[in-house]
Amino acid sequence: MVLAAAVCFMYLSIMKGLPTLLLLCSTALLCSAALAVEPVTCSEDGGAAAARMAAHHIDEKHDHGYKFKLSEIKGNKVEKVDDGCEIELQLDLMETTCHNINPKHFEDCMIRRETQRAVMANCSVRISVRIGDARVRNYHCDTRQVVTNSEMMMICPDCPSLISLHDPDGMKSVKEAVQRVNENTTNQNYFILKDVGRIKIVWMMTTGSNYWAQIALVESHCPMGSRILPEACKPLCPDRARHAYCRSSYSKSKGLRSVECEYYPPMNSTALGDGEREPICRPEDTVGLPPPLLVVLVVLLPLVICPHSTHSTAMDRTQLSTPFAPGPVLSPA
Repeated sequence: MVLAAAVCFMYLSIMKGLPTLLLLCSTALLCSAALAVEPVTCSEDGGAAAARMAAHHIDEKHDHGYKFKLSEIKGNKVEKVDDGCEIELQLDLMETTCHNINPKHFEDCMIRRETQRAVMANCSVRISVRIGDARVRNYHCDTRQVVTNSEMMMICPDCPSLISLHDPDGMKSVKEAVQRVNENTTNQNYFILKDVGRIKIVWMMTTGSNYWAQIALVESHCPMGSRILPEACKPLCPDRARHAYCRSSYSKSKGLRSVECEYYPPMNSTALGDGEREPICRPEDTVGLPPPLLVVLVVLLPLVICPHSTHSTAMDRTQLSTPFAPGPVLSPA
């Protein structure tokens, strides 16, 4: 069954120091309400269903950065066994403009354009089908830019460039953006940084270096106006927290220029009973300003996606995002 939920997109725009708030509401499908996946079979023409299942599985496991969308099936090998088959897929996935906190189904997301520094993933996926039950056994993806930096210079020399997610000035712009969001008194609780999606830089004659950041925020347990510093707050449980996807503009000479945010409602909006407290959950993977040593270590990480296995949590790690700054790579529970 397909379930729909009303999603309110609240845009907080701050231009020239004057905050402007715009609330837009629309209906969106939640991630759990995606269209039913057609059954995966062992027939030779069942590659499309298997590939769609694999892409959905990869996006479900991917907890940082942006959702990816199936672009092309490069290979489909089916090996029959007594009670089913083993399917090996070679897939090309393209990065979309939907951050992973966006409730929109990945197939409804727009693929990022090449001039937007698009990223693609080459994935090897193994699926087991037993008595009609299909499961993703493991997968491995490598990411790269669709167009290299040198190629982009030939196509669009004036286009903004992606920089490290740990660039000091870029992270300063992110910190100020989060602070500005928490000045929005219409929020019930403070928001904290969950993920830095992208930071772009461009040099302008009038303002020098300009930074455009795309960040994901998660609602914390700290009430708005509390004495606790927002940086010290812990996130609410993932299903009970509101999330926000924000775009900021920052000038090194003039500081923060604007912030615009889309707010997504919690998946579980059940009201707490009298005297009932918010449940305590494993903290979400949140991002802060790392110490200098950690910055060096993170930037030097291999720029590929680590192997995945649905049977080995220790191996289930990924940063299916921009290949030059994978950011913290954490293992889900």
